[in-house]
Amino acid sequence: MVERRVAVTGMGLVSPLGSTLDALYANLLAGVSGIRRMRADFSGRLECKIAAQVDFDPLQYFSKSKAGSLDRVSQFALAAARQAIDDAGLNLDAVDKSRIGIYLGTAMGGQTTNEEACERVYGPQGGRLRPLSVVMAMMNAAAAQIGLEFDLRAANLTFSTACASSAVAIGEAFHLIRRGGTDVMLAGGSEALLTLATIKAWEALRALATEDAGDPAASCKPFAADRSGLVLGEGAALLVLEDMEHAVARGARIYAELAGYGSNNDCRHITQPSAEGQAAAMRAALSSAGLAPGDIGYINAHGTATPLNDAAETAAIRQVFGAAADYVPVSSSKSMHGHLMGATAAIELIISILALTRGVLPPTINLHHPDPACDLDYVPNIARSGVALRYVMSNSFAFGGTSGVLIAGKV
Repeated sequence: MVERRVAVTGMGLVSPLGSTLDALYANLLAGVSGIRRMRADFSGRLECKIAAQVDFDPLQYFSKSKAGSLDRVSQFALAAARQAIDDAGLNLDAVDKSRIGIYLGTAMGGQTTNEEACERVYGPQGGRLRPLSVVMAMMNAAAAQIGLEFDLRAANLTFSTACASSAVAIGEAFHLIRRGGTDVMLAGGSEALLTLATIKAWEALRALATEDAGDPAASCKPFAADRSGLVLGEGAALLVLEDMEHAVARGARIYAELAGYGSNNDCRHITQPSAEGQAAAMRAALSSAGLAPGDIGYINAHGTATPLNDAAETAAIRQVFGAAADYVPVSSSKSMHGHLMGATAAIELIISILALTRGVLPPTINLHHPDPACDLDYVPNIARSGVALRYVMSNSFAFGGTSGVLIAGKV
């Protein structure tokens, strides 16, 4: 069987750095941080009061009644999906919708609805729940809402593999198109987990960053000696993936070719990554794309700013790239948009594709005190222009052990 090529023809997002492609990338290149003190009634009950929140008014996207029937995670997903479809110039009335599907990643689904239900049930007064609580909170709610909104009739699946969720969703959609299972897929992720109980759970895990005393926006410090943990974020990112011949036939603008995908299970520990496991996923992606390490011109790192991940990922890149690791630019955009969990891989693939098409690399901000154990070119603090790229790699390594590595290339 001849494997089909897969084009990226549309991209859409809702993010802490803006909800258009141009706004996102302008803020990234300017080193703007979307991390700040939380605006929430419960913030006084938190030890960690910083997060990367989205400025999002659902009434700009939905009627009041429609918005009230959707968890925030589904609101984000629908807004990003609409933007991606419009960006792709995809006329849904002129295509076979039985050949268009949705693969969506989310780590925690409808957390706002879940938490509201728990508050009502276990609160001092008790209380009735919303009639739609189940269908608002279920893990596949966001993907289901996209399918209903756009009448898409091919496969509709939700992937939940922690912070690799949208990497796996995109990668499996890539495989489905590649082998001829469908022609077009909406793939990506959505996450809305900035709720009291979720943040308290992360506090208990001791994985969250300590707020920077001088500037809360500078609290996420990937690869730095003074890094202290990750910063939670929220948002959604969706891509339109399309059989290359289908895209060319309809005259679509093609951003890039999705060229490779690797996923494996890092069996070392439920939360602690291994360099060997991460390296295996990168090698699998390179093999899938038919590329050598030297073909990769930029890596968007998982780069969570946790002590364990950043050192392990650095070592993994060295294992895969050898001597060439000294010359491959690597950056962590999480330093600016935070960790969007199930949506992270999708937004980072979009960022990688924008770097590929625009020739400017986003920096790793807040990298003022390098860690000797993290000794790669992390594009510190200032964006880098004039970079000629042919292929880019985006890494995602999750709690639980699931890895997802994606490679995109110029067409």
